[in-house]
Amino acid sequence: MKTLFVNIKCELGCAYQVATEIVEIDGVSEVYSISGEYDLLIKCYISAERDEGRFVIDEIQKIKDIKNTSTIIAFNAFS
Repeated sequence: MKTLFVNIKCELGCAYQVATEIVEIDGVSEVYSISGEYDLLIKCYISAERDEGRFVIDEIQKIKDIKNTSTIIAFNAFS
């Protein structure tokens, strides 16, 4: 299992609409509204065989009103 965090910048006034579409994507675990440079932060779990780039491009970036994304691939969880 791979863990990804994706920051999403939305068109003005569209963050909540985008969030409601993102929560429906298979592999998306959590969606947060955040402050700062980006509007949303999503946590995703995808299978080890799945390509991270394809997941972000094919599943996330195709959503209407997303302007930009920034992806972080997590290696280990310390808890």
